[in-house]
Amino acid sequence: MVNYKEMTCSIACNKLKRKIPFAWDLNIYRGCEHGCKYCYAMYSHYYLNSELYFEDIYVKTNIVEKLEQQLSSRSWKREVVNIGGVTDSYQPIEAQYKLMPDILRLMIKYKTPCIISTKSDLILRDYDLISQLANITYVNVAATITSMDENIRRKIEPNGVKSIKRFVMLKEFSKTNVSTGLHFMPIIPYITDSRDNVDKLYANAKDCGVDYVLPGTLYLRGKTRGVFFDFINQEFPHLYEALQTLYKTGGVGKEYKDELYLMVNELKRKYNLSSSYSKPMKEKLNQLENKQLTLF
Repeated sequence: MVNYKEMTCSIACNKLKRKIPFAWDLNIYRGCEHGCKYCYAMYSHYYLNSELYFEDIYVKTNIVEKLEQQLSSRSWKREVVNIGGVTDSYQPIEAQYKLMPDILRLMIKYKTPCIISTKSDLILRDYDLISQLANITYVNVAATITSMDENIRRKIEPNGVKSIKRFVMLKEFSKTNVSTGLHFMPIIPYITDSRDNVDKLYANAKDCGVDYVLPGTLYLRGKTRGVFFDFINQEFPHLYEALQTLYKTGGVGKEYKDELYLMVNELKRKYNLSSSYSKPMKEKLNQLENKQLTLF
């Protein structure tokens, strides 16, 4: 059972130590209903004295007000904001709270570039606002999709929408000035790393006209490791020992990665897909900068 709890925040955008590919993180929720068994962000609920990352969902009710304070400041440099770096901004509760439309209106008002990553097609509700923003500045919409096998997808991402719906969403946004991407991550050894699965994902990505595909292998640490292996023991017990051997540390070894990416890169070439996350961003921001220079 999911518990929704309202909270206030002192700041909307959090400054990151790095600036590339983005300098700021904006999360309108704490916790996520999607229930992905590999979620790296489970640790973040420790700061809320909760162990229930998937069940205790905190809603930052004053996030819009706090965001305008930041974006209207003279010190704001319109750097790229990553919306939903820790939790999905379009998880189911967003249909009720409808915080994202107001967030996007502020992005439009203050001409602030952003990246939105989601596992939901609820984002299509805000299609017109996102399209409008993309005509002003850089916007990237990315879908995380890990498997085209719905039986597997439902097990590892129980409350996410079907993979095909995410591709339909990307195809819709490809009709706009939005940059689109497929985040094929995490790649889970022995479960989502088959050639057949990767081929189907990349074929769909090509059909949707995405600007890039970003693959990445599963990394396990902290609370995520325990939750993941409990899940494997329950749903894929025949893989438990093999995965324990592969994940003696947080990540897989070089031998596995080399073999995996040999296949992944072959399919990337087959479908003529880019793996550059930053290329479309640099191109769009440079175009905007040059356009502004010609006006003065």
